[in-house]
Amino acid sequence: MRVLMTGHEGYVGTVMTGVLRSAGHDVVGLDSGLYRGCDFGPPGVSPSTEVSRDIRDVGLVDLAGFDAVVHLAALSNDPLGNQSPELTFDINHRAAVRLAELARAAGVPRFLFASSCSLYGVAGDGLLGEDAAFRPITPYGESKVRVELEVSRLATDDFSPTFLRNATAHGVSPRLRADIVVNNLVGHACTTGVISILSDGTPWRPMVHVQDFAGAFLAALEAPRELVHNEAFNVGRTTENYRVSDLADIVAECVPGSVIRYAAEGGPDPRSYRVDCSKLESTLPGYRPRWTVRLGVEELRDALQREELSADELFGPRHIRLKRIQTLQDEGRLGADLRWAPAVLTTPEGGSP
Repeated sequence: MRVLMTGHEGYVGTVMTGVLRSAGHDVVGLDSGLYRGCDFGPPGVSPSTEVSRDIRDVGLVDLAGFDAVVHLAALSNDPLGNQSPELTFDINHRAAVRLAELARAAGVPRFLFASSCSLYGVAGDGLLGEDAAFRPITPYGESKVRVELEVSRLATDDFSPTFLRNATAHGVSPRLRADIVVNNLVGHACTTGVISILSDGTPWRPMVHVQDFAGAFLAALEAPRELVHNEAFNVGRTTENYRVSDLADIVAECVPGSVIRYAAEGGPDPRSYRVDCSKLESTLPGYRPRWTVRLGVEELRDALQREELSADELFGPRHIRLKRIQTLQDEGRLGADLRWAPAVLTTPEGGSP
């Protein structure tokens, strides 16, 4: 297939590009370049073609000739979304729905949306299937709900959306993030020897390795249309639901000499949910997850030891999304609306850092 992937330069996109291309698909990447240059380890596989474009500025011509759109581009976590809820809805919600509308108008038959299990919000200890109620408590989670509801109404015989509700990702990527829970815990353990827990450790989180994350999209892309048409899938493995305290224990076991430390003011985090991923594995035989949190922790530990990053480097602007945005804005390169300043856009890099 000829696939347009938005957000191909991000944490997941740099991995997914390689997964899709290895399977024989032609990937065209579209990205605004906010995290260009925030590299970790060896470079990933590049798309066959790259387009520098803000997702809010995509036009009908950008969608012509594709068999599928894989939409990853978004403000990528709760701290970044909470900083500006209106921008979160502008980029994560309205731009995503507009992209789906343009894809349908351009005759693109498939649209894969990177949703999130965070739309379940506050759900307690029970396992949640795809029919569970939406209870988002952050702008990020709410934006995912809005896109699913609105894009599902665009489904026709010729336009087939699929909603992949991803668990919290972890693992090594050419654009590593240190602001997601497993990566953060391993990063602290490797660079400081202290595994810092800011909550009381009781919240549940479903986890998925970034390679399995990408594999789910590949399986959905290649599945018969009738299996994925206007369907939602929890992405991960049912066995990979953990309390934050359990994650810390695994990290401590895998990083010798590290100790767990709970913040004195840490209380229960209201975001707590466990998800059932059996629908994905039973519906899409092409989905073969192979990673566990423990394997991901070991992989990341080894990679961090090879790269020899200090704590300041790992938890600085290169690998913390909110710090990256703030740095670009402080330097006058990025506006409050998260668009590149005109002077940056006229450089040969076309908006790259």
